[in-house]
This record gives sequence, structure tokens and C-alpha cells, in this order.
Amino acid sequence: MTDIRVAVAGERADLADVLAGLADDDWDKATLCAGWRVRELVAHITMPYRLSTPRFLVGLAKARGNFDRFADRQARRDGRELSAAELLDCLRQNIDHPWKPPGGGYQGALSHDVIHGLDVTVALGIDRQVPLDRMRLILDDMNPRQLKYFGVDVTGIRLQATDLDWTYGTGEPLTGTAQDLLLVLCGRTLPPNHLSGPAADRFTAGVTR
Repeated sequence: MTDIRVAVAGERADLADVLAGLADDDWDKATLCAGWRVRELVAHITMPYRLSTPRFLVGLAKARGNFDRFADRQARRDGRELSAAELLDCLRQNIDHPWKPPGGGYQGALSHDVIHGLDVTVALGIDRQVPLDRMRLILDDMNPRQLKYFGVDVTGIRLQATDLDWTYGTGEPLTGTAQDLLLVLCGRTLPPNHLSGPAADRFTAGVTR
């Protein structure tokens, strides 16, 4: 438990440092999370620190129980109303916050922060590598239920990391760094030159399929 809490705090601190180095106009650039700019994505990451349980339940009810709809509405609202400085300060002030997603535990909190951090850095072309010990904690916990949630079909594909002794699935090889393969499993479309293998085009932006 101590190790995973340290990893969560470390990831939040690292992400805060990355965000602090962004130019003002970077906050309005698109991320890998469809429809969200950097400001909406950071608003989403910090939502659990700012939203009380009653406000969360009211928002969820207005979204007719659809969490994705609620999260999108809240991220867009907060992205408009809060400045980049306010969003960054919220993240910094909550590096050790005990939030964890329902049913996901601290493993889920780490996954949440790593994936959304990559949504920013990969989209903006920032060469930031998530520490491999954190990647191991996330990838070793990956299971078919999570893939179903993200709607990813990797049937007939064997994902193989180039920087970590990790594989997933069977079939034609799809190789890339552990963090790039994590994004594949989460339904993200990556920029060119991140993946190799016969199926790479399926998960790469700007490729006619």
C-alpha cells in the first residue's frame, strides 16, 4: 500500500512539473483524450479534489447516471471557469490526496493519473517517460474487463513492450514502449512513429484504414 501511494504522489508531482513548463497557448491544445484540450483534461484530473460528494451526486443525476457524460460536462465547465494557474495549483495542493476511483483502489488512481498525463505529453510531443516501476504496477493489473470498458479490440495481436519485459495477448506483434502500449489498451490513437508491427496503422493517427 505504501509503495502504490508513493507512486501515485510521484506521478502527480511529475505531471505538475510538466504542466508548469507549458506555454500559455499549450493549455488550449488538443490532447489524446477526444474533445478535451489540456485545460479540460487537467480539470478532469483535479475534479475529485474540488467536488464534494453532494455536488458529484447532483451532477451525476443531471447526467441521468451516465458518468462519462457528467465528467465531460464538468471538465468543460471547469476548464472555462478556472485558469491554468488555478488548475495547476489544485494539482500541486493535492499530490497526496487519498482519492481513488470507486472499485479501483490506489491502483486505479495511479492508472488514472498516468494515462491522462500521457494524454497530454504524447499529444504535445513532450519526451517524458513514465518510470517503469509505475508502468509495471499498471500493466500487471490490466485485464479484459478494462479493455471492454475502453472498447479496444486487440484480438489476434500480441502487444510487446520494448522497454519492459511485458506482453499481452497472442498473434501478430505490435511493439512500442510500455507507455505507448498502455495508450493502445486505453483506446487512444497515437501520433505516427510510436508503434511497429502489422497492426500499427490501426492505432496511429493520420493513417487511412
